[in-house]
Amino acid sequence: MAGKKITVSRESATGLNTHFLVPGQGEVPRGRLADQIERGQHPDYHVQKLPDGRRIPRSNPDGSDSNNLG
Repeated sequence: MAGKKITVSRESATGLNTHFLVPGQGEVPRGRLADQIERGQHPDYHVQKLPDGRRIPRSNPDGSDSNNLG
């Protein structure tokens, strides 16, 4: 992974990742991180769009389980 690692900092009671620790930014809510990913600010990540409209930040697959979000 080329960039610094983004990690999950908070989850909802159902296990939905709601906040992330982004190097250089601190804690960022899911929607703001999704916006940044869609603007190309985090090339090692993509956004999964769910049928209900939620956008879920995801790490790009690279064959390693050690750098997945969540």
